[in-house]
Amino acid sequence: MNILLVAINAKYIHSNLAVYSLKSYAKKYQGHIRIAEFTINHRVNYILQEIYKQNPDVLCFSCYIWNFRYVQELATEIHKLLPGLPIWAGGPEVSYEPEIFLEKNPAVSGVLLGEGEATFQELCRYYLEVGKGRPLGQIPGLIVRGKEGSLLRGPRRETLPMDSLPFCYSHLEEFQNRIIYYETSRGCPFSCSYCLSSIEKGLRFRSFSIVAPELQFFLDHQVPQVKFVDRTFNCSHSHAMEIWQYVKEHDNGVTNFHFEVSADLLTEEELSLLASMRPGLAQLEIGVQSTYGPTIQEIHRAMDLQRLGAAVGRLRQAGNIHQHLDLIAGLPKEGLEAFSESFRQVYQWKPQQLQLGFLKVLKGSWIYGHKKEYGIVCQEYPPYEVMETHWLSYGELLKIKLVEEMLEVYYNSGQFELTIKALELTVENPFFLYLRLGEYYERHGLLAISHSRMGRSEILLEFAREWDLAHLGLYQETLIFDLYCRENMKTRPKWAPDLSEYKEMARRYCKKGKLSHLEPFWYDMEQIRRGRALDDYPKRQPARQFYLFSYEERDPLTGQAKAGKIHDKKDKNDFGTAG
Repeated sequence: MNILLVAINAKYIHSNLAVYSLKSYAKKYQGHIRIAEFTINHRVNYILQEIYKQNPDVLCFSCYIWNFRYVQELATEIHKLLPGLPIWAGGPEVSYEPEIFLEKNPAVSGVLLGEGEATFQELCRYYLEVGKGRPLGQIPGLIVRGKEGSLLRGPRRETLPMDSLPFCYSHLEEFQNRIIYYETSRGCPFSCSYCLSSIEKGLRFRSFSIVAPELQFFLDHQVPQVKFVDRTFNCSHSHAMEIWQYVKEHDNGVTNFHFEVSADLLTEEELSLLASMRPGLAQLEIGVQSTYGPTIQEIHRAMDLQRLGAAVGRLRQAGNIHQHLDLIAGLPKEGLEAFSESFRQVYQWKPQQLQLGFLKVLKGSWIYGHKKEYGIVCQEYPPYEVMETHWLSYGELLKIKLVEEMLEVYYNSGQFELTIKALELTVENPFFLYLRLGEYYERHGLLAISHSRMGRSEILLEFAREWDLAHLGLYQETLIFDLYCRENMKTRPKWAPDLSEYKEMARRYCKKGKLSHLEPFWYDMEQIRRGRALDDYPKRQPARQFYLFSYEERDPLTGQAKAGKIHDKKDKNDFGTAG
């Protein structure tokens, strides 16, 4: 018998931890279980064909907001081809309101509710050991169609001890060029009203005696990135410290570990340990979501904003931890003005990435049951994104969408660092800089078009001409600096100076050919990097200064080439770091 677990991921580099965990837990039946992974970039017809070719006897789908519409369509079509095939669904998208899902999708046989490992194992027994397992309607954690269309719900399934979950990455060849997702805890100590993690009460941790050899397995195989899916990794000080100490002491110089943390919970001991790690060994995702007091209170979020900002600043100063901070637009009580202030406060902490997301009104979340109270209008279909609230109109939300797109292109990409730093100095709140830049794109028909990096630079320069003509010469030079910080450009920007008169000097300093580049500037790039106010900034230096870009040496957090000012003397050079 062939039991097929199907995962449809958002991107090729992603893997689906759930289906691998289900298969690993049902160890006794692994010879009958197969996994098929696809992405939302595959055509539905292609996925349908591939499922059919596998000739499954039982078909199980892992359901999330990014793939839910695919799953529903596939279940309908495969049922036409194989009407006797049992089709099961599991995952967060069907665990809440499963009766409504089954009513709308008659091709589906039933739903695995919540945590699925033990339920799936028992389902396998039902099909593979006929007559030995419990009837479907009595299996805990299962809701199934009975006779004449009735729905039978089994007893509630108790959660599993984390130590009982087997390691599911023994065959790493299946995960080449993909992110490894790994969990050492389940549950969350907080009750944020928009999040499904708050529904599950209690916290469970995997023993460090089990975690340590699993981490070593990743390190020994030089896995590029291990992404912990623990909802609040540092909610247990001892658990976090053991793991962080281990990855520091056994660092292989290659593997990066990603953790989602609450920065306001970070202790002095934890901050010191993190600050002592190799640059690039760890990266932190920190969900701020909002800095507006009434909103924080309304979404039942516990957060010490002052401590959070201090922790982010401490790690930024250490310069070795990639920080990814999150904001959510469309939360209760927060209108455009309040959100722009949240943006300003988080932006000033200068994370490597600032993710601007939009509230997703998830089935099962507290906020889902209070939509009317907040005047929330959200999308009917996944991802159920907010469209308006009592405090935020759809038109205002569209303005935030423009900010999000420009932030992604010009800040999160890290490709325009110095130019953005200079432009920031022209406004009190950078939110409005990105908004005006987005409106410039919109006004000139530049949205929804794929632009090259050079094209983005040219657009930014034209925007700067309109936005702050007085400093146009400075922006021309910062853009040249930004372009060469990423790569030794094959084509020079059309506004860049002719380098022919500096050939001899370039030969003297660029001894490794294309692995280095010499560029003259009238402006002192160090001043911009330090954030000196434009009003105090000299128009230009009395003589050109020269910067040498070295592409063999890069910042481990940003990927920027090492760049520094040099003196035109054979025995002297003065290197700094880019960014």
